[in-house]
Amino acid sequence: MPRHSSAHRGCPEATEPPAPAATEPPAASAAFKACEVTDAGGIDDKSFNATAWKGILAAEAEFGIEGKYLESQQQTDYEKNLKAFLDEKCDLIVPVGFLLGDATAAAAAANPDAKFSIVDFAYDPTIPNVLGQVFNTDEAAFMAGYLAAGVTKTGKVATFGGIQIPTVTIFMDGFYAGVQYYNAQKGTSVEVLGWDPASQTGTFTGNFESKEDGRTLGLSFMDEGADIIMPVAGPVGEGTAAAAKERGNVWIIGVDADWFNTVPDFADIVLTSVLKNMDVTTKESIKMVIDGTFEGGVIVGTLVNGGVGLAPFHNLDSMVPAELKAELDTVKAGILDGSISVKPGEAAAPQPPAVVAPAGSKPAR
Repeated sequence: MPRHSSAHRGCPEATEPPAPAATEPPAASAAFKACEVTDAGGIDDKSFNATAWKGILAAEAEFGIEGKYLESQQQTDYEKNLKAFLDEKCDLIVPVGFLLGDATAAAAAANPDAKFSIVDFAYDPTIPNVLGQVFNTDEAAFMAGYLAAGVTKTGKVATFGGIQIPTVTIFMDGFYAGVQYYNAQKGTSVEVLGWDPASQTGTFTGNFESKEDGRTLGLSFMDEGADIIMPVAGPVGEGTAAAAKERGNVWIIGVDADWFNTVPDFADIVLTSVLKNMDVTTKESIKMVIDGTFEGGVIVGTLVNGGVGLAPFHNLDSMVPAELKAELDTVKAGILDGSISVKPGEAAAPQPPAVVAPAGSKPAR
């Protein structure tokens, strides 16, 4: 789909939300506008932009609001798109992505009466009119790493990122730690290609758009022996999946959304996905504005509150032995009670989950 530089009311017809149920009148009128500013991946990136938009569509259906979006084709579009929605008097502006952090802070400071809920960013100190949405994705990625270590036939798995920013590397950290935990439990030596959390060095494409870059990196990892790859790079990962499908006997772990559903062409090679349920937190932030409870601070998605999770194995369910499934349940329980740390090289320590922290607090991770 071509990228657009003007606001849109809704996605293509197939994604239009149903009308609110007659027995449940909407809590807000259509005069309320929730307005998303995407990162460069675009509204149909099948990843974090699209997932946040799913939350706005859910709010349309449940609360009777109006949802709009502007697509950023490059970083220079951030300020322009935020200003357009400020001029339009949107009730809540939802900038999507870590890279919009600086532009959002500037817009919020210049427009203290406007409200923002930025995906993948939190400020310290907090900004009174900005609610940050952050996610403990390392919790779910840890489980994905454990799974990958238990399924690999070659003893090598891989991960890479789009741009080296914290919201990308947190996936890679958790994945690496999950593999190492499996090795420690089983006495194995499964190797992780593409990322070293100790030195914070690894493989990155430098963008979130080029599927050809994803293909090239995927082939390189396969040539090194990796048979499971987790791309943390938005649409770039589709290039990796295409290469894996052509090569055969290579499996993909998706991120952000369930790739089995969002990239169905590769459903037969998607082992699972690390879910980052930005739709849940985006919808909740809209509800806060409607309810009059919105304030600056942070909302944290965790395994506990469903903000992050591991997708079903779908068509590859038979690849995962019952014993490994049971172990994953045990690992999840350990993460939830704090007896298993998801930080690479860190001893287990209880870490109580946060749901919504008051203004002035810092994110859990």
